[in-house]
Formats: sequence, structure tokens, C-alpha cells
Amino acid sequence: MDAATTTYGTRPSASGPAETATPGPTAGTGWSARPPAAFVRPPRPREDTRPGRWVVRLVFWAGLVAVIAPWWLDTPSGSLAGTGAVLTAAGRITGLLSAYLLLVQVLLMSRSGWLERWVGARSLVSWHRELGGFLVVAIAAHIAFIVVGYAATDHSSVTKETWTIVTGYEDMVTAVVAAALLAGIALLSIRALRRALRYELWYYLHVTSYLVLFLAYGHEFANGQEMVGGKLGRHLWIALYVLVGAEVLWGRLLGPLLLNRRHRLRVVRVIDEAPDMVSVYMIGRDLSRLDVKAGQFFRWRFLARGYWWQAHPFSLSAAPNGQWLRVTVKTVGDHTTALRRLRPGTRVYVEGPSGDFTADRRTAAGALLIAGGSGIAPIRALLEELPAGTVVIYRASTDQDLLFRRELEQLAEARGATLWYLVGSRDDPRTRHFLSPRGVRELVPDVTARDVYLCGPSGLIEQSQRTLRRLNVPRRQIHLDPFEF
Repeated sequence: MDAATTTYGTRPSASGPAETATPGPTAGTGWSARPPAAFVRPPRPREDTRPGRWVVRLVFWAGLVAVIAPWWLDTPSGSLAGTGAVLTAAGRITGLLSAYLLLVQVLLMSRSGWLERWVGARSLVSWHRELGGFLVVAIAAHIAFIVVGYAATDHSSVTKETWTIVTGYEDMVTAVVAAALLAGIALLSIRALRRALRYELWYYLHVTSYLVLFLAYGHEFANGQEMVGGKLGRHLWIALYVLVGAEVLWGRLLGPLLLNRRHRLRVVRVIDEAPDMVSVYMIGRDLSRLDVKAGQFFRWRFLARGYWWQAHPFSLSAAPNGQWLRVTVKTVGDHTTALRRLRPGTRVYVEGPSGDFTADRRTAAGALLIAGGSGIAPIRALLEELPAGTVVIYRASTDQDLLFRRELEQLAEARGATLWYLVGSRDDPRTRHFLSPRGVRELVPDVTARDVYLCGPSGLIEQSQRTLRRLNVPRRQIHLDPFEF
């Protein structure tokens, strides 16, 4: 393999790793002498077993049994005679299931630190999507079973029974609104529709799931057979609501307030990295005590006119060093484009850190990093915390699209890493070859013995995953940024 087959390739220095330099916020693209603390002691590989994940799964199923059990205990064996009774019973069961899944969905969105540590960001995203589908189906089934069951019992038409339920039962109007909101959220979660929406619009529409929980609350406790009076089921549901509410309050409000009061972040420098990329440097108090790792992200809210009402998730583009933080953003919308106009001194409110796209999740001794577009930001940060021998494959359309080129080359030299630039159009035969199983094997002969970190456009991620599957890279060794999952 020679440099002509790709745009650029650099092999590890013969002298091995040296102290890596890190760009400082006041130096532009210069270099400061202080290396990240993580470089002094690279993280040791460890198996990502996450025993807490199984505990959470066990608690989930135990909770599901607990919310269904009161119905089972309160239903006499001879009460399910007739079509109407059976359909109504099915409606009550699916109603309990829907209410429980809605609480679980809100808990998954609570940004609870312990839940992310136990389960992992990627699994939380996966669970949230999968349960969202089950929730919509369960609610649709609940509505259908209840309406048809009541109609059969009352010997009435479905249309008349629907009107009777909506107008004659307490808090049913708000329940209908909640169901409509949830259906809208599910529709907007379809990937094609989500990509067509501005992030801000999609985000705030998605957050209305909290409103769904609030609107459905009255209907559940006013009409739910297992929740009326002083029954055990009512106390159980109240406890579940209190628990989830407390997690949301801490994860969304109190925790971030304490974090920002402690560190008081503010913008110190804004640098144009490329025509469509900008880096924002921030400093604050006691950043050495900030529990964050390379590869993680915060949700950033810049407290200036025109910015404060939006919070966007951006990964760190440099490993934490106790002095400053940096994010590098692709300017694809009004908000991200406006970041170029941020003034030094602007206060910053953050939520996080989040994500397990980190070096300590490795299960093998070696690592391969594959990046494209703005995905190079967390990959560049990870390179500072991974051991010697790491390989980086950086995909770009042109030389001008290569970000952090100087930093990457100096890090590769200092860390004993191998850096490959794959530059060209997606139809370029050379590019397609080096992203194929044979091409990846040529660049990284021991790819199956490495953990692989992927971050970039969806096309690159999907192609890389197909290649890695064909190369028989174990699934546990493949790590995706949560936004690409």
C-alpha cells in the first residue's frame, strides 16, 4: 500500500508515541504544550457487559407484571362471558399496557445519568424507538377494544358508542387529545419525515410527549377500573408517576442547574474551520472536575439573543483537558449558521454529558476510527484517548473538506497512529474499493481484532456496517454515535 492509492497515509512514528499537542482557544490553530490527562494513562480495554442493563430489563418486566396483576386479581373467573366482556377486558389490559409504556418512554427521555450508565446511550435510543412503536399499537388496540366491547355490551353502534364515551366519561376529551398528539409524534419519528424537518421543530414536537402523559393522567385515574378508590393498583400507579416525575425533574432541570452553577461556561473564541464548519471554544470554572470524556456530547444552549431558546446536541471535537472545551459544528440551519456570530463572553448553559461513544467502552486492544463529514469531530477527540496503533479512516469529497488536517497529522505522529484520507466522490472506484471488505482488509489487516468507532453521514455509516458484518467483526466491537443509530 502506498500513498498514491489514497490521498494521504501516515504510519506510526518509529520512536513510538510522544506527548501530543492540543490546540488552545487563544492560539487559533496553534498548539499548547499541555497534553490531555487521559493521554498519560490510556484506558484499559474492558468487556462491555453492563450488568445493569439486565437489571433494568428485569425491572421493566417485573413492573409490567405488577401493573397487570391488579386486573387479574380483581376479575372474577366467570365475568368474561360474552363477546363484549372479552373485548372490554382486552381493552383494559391494553390500556394498562399503554399507560405503563408511556411512563417508561418518558423515563427513557428523562436524561437520567444512572440510567445511561447502566444501559448505555445507544441502547436507550434503541429501546425508545422500539417501545414507541409498541406504545402506538397498544393505544390503538386499547381504543378499538374498548369502543367495540362497550358497543357489543350496550347493543349499540360503534359510532354512537364512540360519541357516548367521549362526551359522557370524565376527562375523555383530554385523553383523545393525548392520543392524537402521540399519533403525531409517532408519524414525525419516521426517519424520512424527521430528516425533512428542522431539528428545532422536530425536537419541540417530540417533547410534547410530556404533555401526552399529563393529558392522559386524568382519564386513567378517573375511569381506570384498577385505579379508582383505595385499591392497591391506584397506589402503585401513583408511585410510578412520582418516580418518573422525580427522574424527569432531576435529569431535565435540577441536575443541569447545579452543573452550570458549578462550571459557569462562556464562549472565549469562535473560529471558522471551513466554509460550512465552525468551532466554538469555551472556558469555565473547575473544568478539571467536569466528568466528561472524549466522544461524549452535551446539549448546548448559548444564552444570547436569538440563541437561548434552542438547545442542540454537539459532541466535543477535542478531548477534555481541564482548561477549555471545543465543539465543531456543521452550519446546516439558521441556528448553526448563526453560531459564527457568537461573541466572546456569551454564557453557555449545557445539559449532559451524554453518550458512551468513548474509549473506555473498548472490548479489544486495538481501535479503528471511521469518520466522514462533521463526524470527524468526536473521532478527532477520541484519537487523543486511544492507545498507540489506532487506525483512522477519514472520508471526504475533496481536500478542502478535510477538517483538522494539521491536528490529525500531529496527533497521528505523536500517538503512533495510522491515518488514511479517502478523498473522492462516492462513485470513485478507489473510494468504493477502500470502503469494501477487501479494501478495509488492505488498510487494516487485523480489523476483526479491533473495536470500530463510526461517525458520519448515514450513507457512510450504513456502508461501513455492511462491510464490517461481511468481515465478521463482532457486533460488540462496533460503536456508533447515538445520533447515527
